[in-house]
Amino acid sequence: MKKISIFFFALLLISCHSNVQQEDIAKLNGYWEIKQVKFSTGKTKDYKVNETIDYFELKDNHGFRQKVMPQFDGKFQTNGIKENIKLVENDNTFFIEYNAKFGKWKEEIISIEDSTLVLKNKDNLEYTYKKFKPFSFK
Repeated sequence: MKKISIFFFALLLISCHSNVQQEDIAKLNGYWEIKQVKFSTGKTKDYKVNETIDYFELKDNHGFRQKVMPQFDGKFQTNGIKENIKLVENDNTFFIEYNAKFGKWKEEIISIEDSTLVLKNKDNLEYTYKKFKPFSFK
């Protein structure tokens, strides 16, 4: 019984730490489309079609996020508003700190892969993004 308790305690400790590494952060750069929001209650909302997507540009742990609207010709429209971002590491967990005219906030990077990004805010809303793929009529 003691071995089982130790096993579950170790599993709990491992699951509390982020699996995001510094070398993964470069994957944040680019266009991301919201796929799903998971609420603190456990309920989810799926997004099938998005009019806007998020563009992240990060260099030396500083950069910006901008909402853009993909066009059928492969270009993007934007309203010109950029949210300044800064990457911060705290206890092996990475956060994106946002600074915009309308406020400041941060989101924890839960996971980041080539095609999937998961962020969580202070209200425990978990946002799952997928890499944006341009429109194709083929």
